Amino acid sequence: MSDPILELSAVHTDIAQYHILQGVDLTVPRGGVTMLLGRNGVGKTTTLRTIIGHWQARSGSLRFNGTDITSMPTPARARAGIGFVPEDMGIFSDLTVEENMILAAASGPLDPARMQWIFRAFPPLKTFWRAEAGNLSGGQKQMLSIARAMAEERKLYLIDEPTKGLAPAIISTMASALRDLKAKGASILLVEQNFAVAKALGDTAAVMDDGRIVWAGEMAELASDAALQDRLMGLSMEAH
Repeated sequence: MSDPILELSAVHTDIAQYHILQGVDLTVPRGGVTMLLGRNGVGKTTTLRTIIGHWQARSGSLRFNGTDITSMPTPARARAGIGFVPEDMGIFSDLTVEENMILAAASGPLDPARMQWIFRAFPPLKTFWRAEAGNLSGGQKQMLSIARAMAEERKLYLIDEPTKGLAPAIISTMASALRDLKAKGASILLVEQNFAVAKALGDTAAVMDDGRIVWAGEMAELASDAALQDRLMGLSMEAH
């Protein structure tokens, strides 16, 4: 694979006394969507948090856009062009939607053209621009969480289960926004339990089990092989 945006090599990460990542090898191609799949508790969220630097890898290496970021602090990784959308959304409930977005645009004022694009992707954010984020619905909070990562152009977006617990109409809005983000040339690493979304958005996929990547390849190959899905994850996408 030529010129990947992100490469993890033999990454081990511990959380307290627990050895969570046990030699992760992961390559994320540039300019596409890579789905990070697997059962609950196998290390997907820890992988994202190790990439952004919330957890420090005990050993192994991480290269982003040609640079070794293994020992780089989280703010420097963000400045280098990595955006992160955590599973718990990470918004400031006591601040307005506008204030949340202003804080996310660390390099300067919000770009009007980019904000118009975000408003087209997530119309409720324009409607509730002056409202406190804590008063938004669950789906609207998730929109804000993703929009905060999109406030500035990033080279790589790490997104952890953006459709979890959302209604089908909101999931459709999320998928459309991520498709638009990809069309703008962004690279995305996406943890997702909704296999219909994974199949629709993913270009490539990596499957985790017990802290390791156990399969990697084209998303279309995984989506078309129910036996492979069952072997890797104990389920079939056709049932979800």
